[in-house]
Amino acid sequence: MKPMSTPTVLDREEYIEQAYLFRTVRERVADNQPAQEVFQRVADELLSTTRLPYAVQFVASELKHTGLLANGFAKLPHYFTAFQAFVVQQAEDEKSRLPMPTAFLILEREAAYRANQPTRPGLFVYQFETIARNRLGYIDGLEAMARDPFYDADWRGYFDQLRRLVGEKDFSDLVYTHSELFVAEERRRNPAFEPRRPVIFGEKEGKIAKASRTRDPLYLFAALQRQLGYPEVPRYRVRDDATTKMEILQTKLRDLEMRLKLVEGELRGSVDLSQFGKPDLLREKDD
Repeated sequence: MKPMSTPTVLDREEYIEQAYLFRTVRERVADNQPAQEVFQRVADELLSTTRLPYAVQFVASELKHTGLLANGFAKLPHYFTAFQAFVVQQAEDEKSRLPMPTAFLILEREAAYRANQPTRPGLFVYQFETIARNRLGYIDGLEAMARDPFYDADWRGYFDQLRRLVGEKDFSDLVYTHSELFVAEERRRNPAFEPRRPVIFGEKEGKIAKASRTRDPLYLFAALQRQLGYPEVPRYRVRDDATTKMEILQTKLRDLEMRLKLVEGELRGSVDLSQFGKPDLLREKDD
């Protein structure tokens, strides 16, 4: 077994079990099961030849003592990546727009991708879109990505460049100018051309990026997903099902009924305000 003192790329079976963990937690929490109990119970379901059961037990313990999942993830950098901890931390932040179910779905898809012949460009695009789409913060997000052992020194240098240029330069250009296509086109004009930047994207990524210049980066992400099979980032959608609409209508009908009773009482000259209850502010003071 590999030492667990420093971040390392895990075996495929670990990522398969991680994907199962994140999916199970997401589904059971959605059924109103307490997260602490879910983590305690799911450890028994995981493959015992992996290190995940021990990691889950530790996370469950941290959740019990601190009430935060991100603490457990962050204290296991040899197993969970800094990006995984970052996503969970953002979901627990009250100011964040990222719901916890969506965060676990993000982690589930990422783990599933890692278990099936991932590429560095594919993982980067998935993680970067996660940050962009959910407005998680580029500085902290890119720093977390840079600590992932899956990326090499060239990629870490690229992340440093992105931290300086993101928002100032077209993102499609930041992909295209680091691609094999860019180098090939420059060498057709100048055979002696040598790139000053590391070439980390392939020809296909460069072609798609070049065609996406001056457009919304989300179109570039979508094209890479369609053309190259990159994983799709989950999108948070506000509930709009029939049950939600019925609950809203019932609330409005109750309010309308109370207003009609008040009008009828005024017409008869006998208004009993007690039947409408106390305002919340007064109820708190009296109680």
